[in-house]
Amino acid sequence: MSTRPSPQTPAALPSLGELFPPLGLVVRAGELALRPFADQDLPEYTALIRRPIFEDPDSPQVFPWYRAEPEVRVREALRFQWRLRCGISPESWTLPFGVWAGGRLIGAQDVSAVRFAERRTVTSGSWLTLDAHGNGCGKLMRQAMLVLAFDHLGALRAESAAVIGNAPSYGVSRACGYVDNGTEISTMPGSNEEQQRFLVTPELFRRPDVPVDVEGLTPALREMLGA
Repeated sequence: MSTRPSPQTPAALPSLGELFPPLGLVVRAGELALRPFADQDLPEYTALIRRPIFEDPDSPQVFPWYRAEPEVRVREALRFQWRLRCGISPESWTLPFGVWAGGRLIGAQDVSAVRFAERRTVTSGSWLTLDAHGNGCGKLMRQAMLVLAFDHLGALRAESAAVIGNAPSYGVSRACGYVDNGTEISTMPGSNEEQQRFLVTPELFRRPDVPVDVEGLTPALREMLGA
């Protein structure tokens, strides 16, 4: 009789979301799904940032990073995504969400904080490809982010900014309940444009008409964010 031990069934490997909690976070609102970019999303992401985002490529509203040649833009965008992951800590973090509509990537929505446990303040930025403008996605993805920030992370204020004269961005902010909060000179590398600042609190927030579901906000992720 053989004494060879029977083969063992290998244990299931943990998911990326279990290994690195931000990658398990998903926010759903209507047809939109927001989740931090994982490596498997990056080919679709880089294809997206080669496409038009701005009607006027010479407008001061154009992000400095978008003005680079496409190959440089793609390379730097990848470095940016990996750098954000490495930098997540309770002292400072950014969650860079991809925004999918009906399963198709249409843009990005980020949310950031510095010393969140003490300040309870988030900032945000976003963009959509040009063909996704004008159908309410910009407003809904901002509202979904604010539900995450206010209802699930415990933020007490959210701030945003847009280059002076950026009417579509102003419109999204005001539709979500933001109020004017002074002006500033952009801190984005490569830009010295004047910006209108906006502020919203849970009391001012104009909530979406559809439910917002948040999955994957685990204790481990809360610890990483200081929430």
